[in-house]
Amino acid sequence: MYKSLCFVLSCLLIGCTESVTVSKQLADMPSIVPDYNGVTIPSKIAPLNFAVKEAGKGVQVRFSNGRDSFEVEANDGSVIIPTGKWKQLLFSAKGKQITVRVFVKQSEGWVAYAPFLMNVASEPIDPYIVYRLIDPGYELWNQMGIYQRELASYDQSAIYENKMTENNCVNCHSFCMQNPEKMLFHMRETYPGTILIDGEKIEKLNTKTPKTISPLVYPSWHPSGRYIAFSVNKTLQSFHSNSKNRIEVFDSASDVVVYDVEKHEIVTSSRLSGADAFETFPTFSPDGKSLYFCSAVAKPMPKSFEEVKYSLCRVDFNPDSRAFGQVVDTLYNAADGGKSVSFPRVSPDGKYLLYTLAAFGNFSIWHADADLHMINLQTGIHDSLTLVNSPEVDSYHSWSSNSRWFVFSSRRMDGLYTRPYISYIDANGKACKPFLLPQKDTDFYLQFMKSYNIPEFVTGKVKKQSRAIALKAKNEKGTDVKFAE
Repeated sequence: MYKSLCFVLSCLLIGCTESVTVSKQLADMPSIVPDYNGVTIPSKIAPLNFAVKEAGKGVQVRFSNGRDSFEVEANDGSVIIPTGKWKQLLFSAKGKQITVRVFVKQSEGWVAYAPFLMNVASEPIDPYIVYRLIDPGYELWNQMGIYQRELASYDQSAIYENKMTENNCVNCHSFCMQNPEKMLFHMRETYPGTILIDGEKIEKLNTKTPKTISPLVYPSWHPSGRYIAFSVNKTLQSFHSNSKNRIEVFDSASDVVVYDVEKHEIVTSSRLSGADAFETFPTFSPDGKSLYFCSAVAKPMPKSFEEVKYSLCRVDFNPDSRAFGQVVDTLYNAADGGKSVSFPRVSPDGKYLLYTLAAFGNFSIWHADADLHMINLQTGIHDSLTLVNSPEVDSYHSWSSNSRWFVFSSRRMDGLYTRPYISYIDANGKACKPFLLPQKDTDFYLQFMKSYNIPEFVTGKVKKQSRAIALKAKNEKGTDVKFAE
């Protein structure tokens, strides 16, 4: 029986650069970094290179989908997958599985580990993601930028780097329905203002008004592109001397407003602003008729920061009249659930709403207990997404344009740096085990000292207009935003 097993495994490796004869078959799967065992991936993604921890005197890995197959040798344990062979394998594996077999050469001969699978989804993924790269503590921001990464390759390019405007802070990039030609981001400190880009048109906005407590902050585009919902926040940051949550960011006041792009006006409602509540993180529904937001009972800050817990709310919005509904619905009640909601995001098909849930507060990207949750908006059922979450921070997220993928930030590797992970939503609304954004070097994330902040899907490549943006920021005063009477 043992000899027969060795013969079968040897036959599986016909066509290898170096044929191997297995001397020992293990029931355990190999330990690989990053962990791509059991993930669901798109048919157009850069090779998922990984390192085999059990590397001995040599490693061979066989990739097969039942039709096509190839082998990779990795003497140092770093499995670098040939791009051409990988593309062909994914193309023929769409809607199927890839089997990965790892063989490690030890002193007693070749050892075969149990195979593991990668699922290849039938549905496509948006070709790019956009993120900000920043030092992990956010107390240093003199070197940062907003970048885009092509998912089918390892190509990364800058959309805007703050060295263009004297190393000021650039933040809160946002796109209208994943459209790479319609975006915005803020500049703070030097040359402050909000940069709004619509194709070739670049506009600088001065968004602080006498009636708002701050310039505009966290954005969400209306699907029409006519409006953008924002929060306005008085935000403070502190540092714990003895806590796993190293940094605490909290609001002493906050409201939600809607900006009219055409009229340069801000509108709001008593349901979205007022001294008795903290309202923040607005997001429009894909039909543009609802506005979701987070709301907490106002408390003295920072004294009561651990007592502030945000509910998830919804109010009607009429895009024709800019009017808000009279009734606020509550989808998650913090008083009943005992936790706090942040970053609500509705899928473009309107079926699901992703949000982050933590013990308290609204800036969950530094709360180790923060996890992603999802509401089925048709049934009202909440899903804790056990296959997605980890013991570390799992937080900011955004949807792909077809609602079958979402990207989110996680500190699961070391508790310090946020890295982008991508999860697939199947036809039944089940979120699958996520995969880490692949890099060419298997130890890239162990050496790269920046956090990936606000990962966002876009349907195409963002045109580079950094010089024109910098000139606009430096040379023009900008358009003053007004509060509508």
